[in-house]
Amino acid sequence: LADNENGDIIHQLEHRISRLEGVLRLNKMITESGGKIFATNGKKADFDATVEKCKEAGGSIATPRNPGENDAILYFVKYFNTYAYLGIKQSLIPGKFQLLNGAQLSYTNWYSNEPSGKGEE
Repeated sequence: LADNENGDIIHQLEHRISRLEGVLRLNKMITESGGKIFATNGKKADFDATVEKCKEAGGSIATPRNPGENDAILYFVKYFNTYAYLGIKQSLIPGKFQLLNGAQLSYTNWYSNEPSGKGEE
C-alpha cells in the first residue's frame, strides 16, 4: 500500500511539473538541451545580479558546453532580441577565457576575430 501511495504521489508530481514546464515553454521562459533546462525571467540585469538570480533559482548561469546548449542560449538571445551573459570570464591572459571557477573552456563558438567584448562574440 505504501509503495502504491508513493507511486501515486510521484505520478502527480510528474504531471504537475510537466504542466508547469508547458506553461513556461508557452511563455518562452524555458528551453531544454541534453537533459538540461535553460530558463530566463526575460528581464535585463547586470552580470553579478544575473549570477545571483541563477543561484537563487537553484541553478547556475548558462555556460554552453556543446552546440546544442549554445543553441538553447541563442534561443533566448533571438527571442528577446538581446545579449546573454555566460558563465565565463576573461583569464589572466588577455583574449583568453575560462569558466567562473577557473577551469579551462572545453567548448567555444566565437565568431572570427572574437571575443572583443563588444557584443558580437
